[in-house]
Amino acid sequence: MSRIAYFRVSTSDQSIEAQRSAMAGTFDREFKDEGISGATLAANRPGFAALLEYVREGDTVCVYAVDRLGRDALDVQATVRRLLNRGVTVDIHGLGPIGRGVGELVLAVLAQVADMERQRIAERTAAGREAAKASLAATGKTHRGKASLGRPKVKDASEVAAWRKQNGASIAATAAHFGISTASVSRYCAGG
Repeated sequence: MSRIAYFRVSTSDQSIEAQRSAMAGTFDREFKDEGISGATLAANRPGFAALLEYVREGDTVCVYAVDRLGRDALDVQATVRRLLNRGVTVDIHGLGPIGRGVGELVLAVLAQVADMERQRIAERTAAGREAAKASLAATGKTHRGKASLGRPKVKDASEVAAWRKQNGASIAATAAHFGISTASVSRYCAGG
């Protein structure tokens, strides 16, 4: 019987450390998905898929919150039911073990709230994007005062790509030379 932790954060600039610290327990094994949206079905996330392969009857899966399991209500409920059917206990921090009946009902309500929040996030993002486009067209600046939509380029992409090619440099070396992230170098050099 193993105590297993599952952690998930949606963006690569977030950390699972807050979840780990809040759960403050000792675990026999940890699984994590970093930079993966809760809208992605649980079984399609590498960390959670590995957890599903690993768990056995009698194990306990500990999660910080329902929305860490996912933000699709039906997927969260199906995932928990799948674990319960295998004899695995699902323990949600602050709620305790989820059991059949009332536990599944509480989970269904919380999963629906997480799903609604995901929809609200998408609506707010779309509204912000539309406001930025309208303001950019009208004034030449977004409603937040930026000169363009999206992430601003920190360096000229063609200059970065040319320097990397000319010097036969790695992505890390190029990033260090220009003082930018390796992700920016990868993005700038993707075509060549």
